[in-house]
Amino acid sequence: MKYKIALHKTEEGYSVSVPGLPGCWSQGATEQEALENIQDAIREYLAARDELLKDAVVREVEIAS
Repeated sequence: MKYKIALHKTEEGYSVSVPGLPGCWSQGATEQEALENIQDAIREYLAARDELLKDAVVREVEIAS
């Protein structure tokens, strides 16, 4: 699965967030480290989300444009 990320250069290195996953962010001293770290953060985010939804009834809704 692919996710769009927002990568920002900072004084300390790079910060990275996932607009489609609120609160999912990471950082790294280099761009490569930040990208590796956000992959781990996404995996952990999705695992936590799945745990929260474990006993829920999940449905989809369509929003008209």
